[in-house]
Amino acid sequence: MKIHLIRAGLENAEEIWHMQIESFRELLDRYQDYHTNPGNEPLEKVQARLEQESTYYYFICLENGEKAGAIRIVDWKEPERKKRISPLFLLPIYQNKGFAQQAIRLCEKLHGENGWELSTISQEKKNCHLYEKMGYHTTGLLEKINDRLTLVFYEK
Repeated sequence: MKIHLIRAGLENAEEIWHMQIESFRELLDRYQDYHTNPGNEPLEKVQARLEQESTYYYFICLENGEKAGAIRIVDWKEPERKKRISPLFLLPIYQNKGFAQQAIRLCEKLHGENGWELSTISQEKKNCHLYEKMGYHTTGLLEKINDRLTLVFYEK
């Protein structure tokens, strides 16, 4: 099934926030990274991101119009600055169906094929595999969040 992206605005902040909490709940429970996990962020943080000039939030939508998740792109529109994916999430029932790959491809078409960065949980091998399959490679930078979780940084 193909997906499409719909640009979200400030008026969508609460909807994105609820989806984000549901999408990250299992990871928050597993890793207890309360200070870094998007599933533990207040609504105000999502609202503040949506107000940033460099932020582009897109709903990841199925053909029937259902919203499966969202992706945030930070694009400074400056060639010397990398674009960033942060966060990308799918509701649990839509995970592991190839929608994240499609969303990344669509965002790369909209914002440019090269000059990207992101981070993910190094212990989540499916996430790492996804990004590596999409052409991202590790930078060598790791950030230990707690005894359970380490972030790994990627670029393309």
